[in-house]
Amino acid sequence: MTKKGLTIIYIGNGKGKTSAAAGLAVRAAGTGMKVLYAQFVKGDWPSGERKILEKLPNVAVKLLGRGFVGILGDRKPISEHIAAAKAGLKFVKVALKSKKYDLVIADEAISAVESKLLTVEDVYSMLRSKPESVHLCLTGHKWIKKLIDAADLVTEMKMIKHPYYKGILAQRGIDY
Repeated sequence: MTKKGLTIIYIGNGKGKTSAAAGLAVRAAGTGMKVLYAQFVKGDWPSGERKILEKLPNVAVKLLGRGFVGILGDRKPISEHIAAAKAGLKFVKVALKSKKYDLVIADEAISAVESKLLTVEDVYSMLRSKPESVHLCLTGHKWIKKLIDAADLVTEMKMIKHPYYKGILAQRGIDY
């Protein structure tokens, strides 16, 4: 049987997209697959999943973003965020083509489109550059038809209730 690299998308306004991608990385690494976990947007914001993934064999972690765009005290010029996203896109494309990894996770790549750091065409070209045998996982909030149509598996996280709306801020170990 021929191995088919899947394109997997976790989207939605609910929590769990990055956690699902991190879980996928753990599962893949646990079976001996080589994984690249690349994070767009989030920057050096603390990340429990990134911290543990860095310790796993077979997992390379690359921070591509410069932090959340326009929120949480961000004072960086948009041009800095755009440059980081474009460099990140180039990095992920090279990683995909290298076939060094069995699974490449582009966490928040769709969010980079939502924040106008990348275009739909940018991310679509990354998706299309994926070799047939490599798995690719993307995360983000919005349903972008062109990306959804190109994916093999799409899971939507739907927010029903969120503690933020009760004034409860993100908690280390649960939210990041």
